Amino acid sequence: MRAKSLVAVLMLSSLALVACGSRVGSSGTSPSSSSAPAGASNNTASDVGVTPTEIKVGSIAGLSSGFGPDTFSASLYGARAYFKALNAAGGVNGRTINLVECDDKGSGQQNVTCAHKLVDDDKVFALAGVTAFQYSGAQYINSKGVPDIGGQPVGTEYDQFPHLYSIYGSYYPRDGRRPGFNGTLYAGTENYRWLKENLKATTAGVVYYNVAPSQRYAKSIADGLRKEGFTVVEEQINLGAPSWDSAVLDLKRRGVQVVFDAMDDGGNAQLCNAIESQQMPVQAKVTTSQGWANNIGQIYASSPKCRNTIYAISNSANYQDTSIPAVAQFQKDLQAAAPDRVAKENEWMLEGYASAQWLTDAIRSCGADVTRKCVEAYMTSGKDYDGHGLLIPTGRNFKALNQAPAEERNCLNVARWQDSANGGKGGWVSQVRDMNTTCYTVPNVPYPAG
Repeated sequence: MRAKSLVAVLMLSSLALVACGSRVGSSGTSPSSSSAPAGASNNTASDVGVTPTEIKVGSIAGLSSGFGPDTFSASLYGARAYFKALNAAGGVNGRTINLVECDDKGSGQQNVTCAHKLVDDDKVFALAGVTAFQYSGAQYINSKGVPDIGGQPVGTEYDQFPHLYSIYGSYYPRDGRRPGFNGTLYAGTENYRWLKENLKATTAGVVYYNVAPSQRYAKSIADGLRKEGFTVVEEQINLGAPSWDSAVLDLKRRGVQVVFDAMDDGGNAQLCNAIESQQMPVQAKVTTSQGWANNIGQIYASSPKCRNTIYAISNSANYQDTSIPAVAQFQKDLQAAAPDRVAKENEWMLEGYASAQWLTDAIRSCGADVTRKCVEAYMTSGKDYDGHGLLIPTGRNFKALNQAPAEERNCLNVARWQDSANGGKGGWVSQVRDMNTTCYTVPNVPYPAG
């Protein structure tokens, strides 16, 4: 669970280069069942952004980034949905949430502007639902002691600064200096273990671009696969003159059963087209948690066979699995808040919802006296957080260690895209019986933070 930030930053950095060329842990209830306690009349203006009746919360997202309006905004829409439902139910401890948003346009410079606006001008109490492609304002937010709760770690800032709390948890020192342990991050190999045991796969391919971020991400995948005993076939794609068919023919010739990538959506679409045209038998085409989205049908419109082999692996609930009560509540709240976003759902939207919920639970723990100190005490208590059933709690905390453990017990969730699901509209079908008990004791593999 710990290396989500590394995976995200490497995958999304390669995207940028292409574009340019449940267990204990939570407290409280769902938004719809929240109610003001009897002591709400004791509320005071107890901290910055807090009045007796309102708490001001900020959020940063790339609503108009060069990658399009949806790539870096999903977490914000999830947070909006949670807070809207929360306010409709009376707020938290007698206070409603006033969500103040800032569009950083996917730009580092604009991100700094957003950080100053939210902290200096809007005087927000905390942040939630943040997704920043270039979180250049993180150092300023941290320097002002503003808690950023449950952010999506596109970069490594959430594993560097003490007032930033990733949606995935972190056991790194987060002392404001280098990310991770002196610039090194770690990831378990549970994803590869699951594929090996459940698909009986032994040979995996990793396809990547000839650019540094894509190469680094590909190496992290290949190292983890080899640690689990896979034979790994690596295929580098020349961005200037891509030869998809040649790469796929080599994968086919060498008996690759499972395909990973370190590329953007466009590259993945081309890869699947080649897999289909070359009639390569694939057991699984594995995407990232960001790729766990409703747009699969559009991206892979011309490669239906490949499309139906796409798997996604995460540490959160399947956002379409309404048999989980917390997911059903998420879907209800999203439909009420933004029905136009339902067709554009992805896993980050559910995690943005959980981010807002996590901050709310921390606020609720404070009672009438809501302070940043109290919220951060909740976050650093060392207790695992389960998001009321939305998140795998194992390891989802901020208990700092002196060094990475040699191995960890990590749990995971797996879904597969199937065109026949959702009444024939297509959708993600969960592949594990219980994400909280699908766990493996696996080695931790080190990777450079950048």
